[in-house]
Amino acid sequence: MSLSYKDSGVDIDAGAKLVEEIKPFVKETFNENVLGNIGGFAGGFAIPKGYSEPVLFGATDGVGTKLKLAIEAKKFDTVGIDLVAMCVNDLICSFAEPLFFLDYYATAKLDVNEAKEVIKGIAQGCKEAECALIGGETAEMPGMYKEGDFDLAGFAVGIAERRELENRPALKEGDILIALPSSGIHSNGYSLVRKLFFEKLGMGLEDEFGGQKLKDVLLRPTRIYVKTYKALKDSIKALAHITGGGIVENLPRILPENLKAVIEKSSIKTLPIFDFIAQYVDEDEMFKTFNMGIGMILVVAPEDVEKVLARSNGYIVGKLAAGYKEVELH
Repeated sequence: MSLSYKDSGVDIDAGAKLVEEIKPFVKETFNENVLGNIGGFAGGFAIPKGYSEPVLFGATDGVGTKLKLAIEAKKFDTVGIDLVAMCVNDLICSFAEPLFFLDYYATAKLDVNEAKEVIKGIAQGCKEAECALIGGETAEMPGMYKEGDFDLAGFAVGIAERRELENRPALKEGDILIALPSSGIHSNGYSLVRKLFFEKLGMGLEDEFGGQKLKDVLLRPTRIYVKTYKALKDSIKALAHITGGGIVENLPRILPENLKAVIEKSSIKTLPIFDFIAQYVDEDEMFKTFNMGIGMILVVAPEDVEKVLARSNGYIVGKLAAGYKEVELH
């Protein structure tokens, strides 16, 4: 008896078909710095001109158990955007502009149509982040994943000028904290979200929430802040991406030892989804788990606040004060 790879659950032909089907929208992310075509052993990207001492930054992330919701809802067009967002939003916090992105898609059995929707979302996210999708990997691993399951990982590389990094203005007491609104829950806290909505409350993905289907609210993609950052970077002293750990854990990551962040809770423009969850979750837990309606916090010198507010949809939530590298919620 002769066995084939397909007999073991791996369909090479499906992988090849996927590569052909994703080529058109992947190519839409290319720019003049991309070298080669889709399907090679590695993706090439030329260092953009104009940098005297370029410094490269790398970031990697996934989308956590939000992916489980997407699989259960059979809605695959947004998690790719989340994947890009989680990586590129981290890059800009280091003042690095995203250059290119790679993805890893692992599954028990490749469904070409599902994978195509996911990767189309990745390409859309890359266009929003103004970076190129130069490669990826699709792995079929029966026995490693349950049938119908898949996992995602993303990898982004950005660039900065070394001189600009070394000459960043110091954070000072009195600097202003400006919040950039989130689009929703983004990609953190979904284990708690799933436990609350589906186990405790017995709700379903098709249920109505605020005039929409619950699945559309929960799967709204993470906002990508790259274009806003590029428009404002000369007026920003520091940025913090508000992800897992919320404001209280992420904002201290950019503070020096002698400053604390004072946040006025009443100024935060929370979203209806957080107001609803807060009926069942303690406030401290909310602030440690969710972004609370803020996807990014900018530190801005007082003299630049008006300019930043005029060129974004941000709003003031607090300021820096003398203290020790922590967040005080008032």
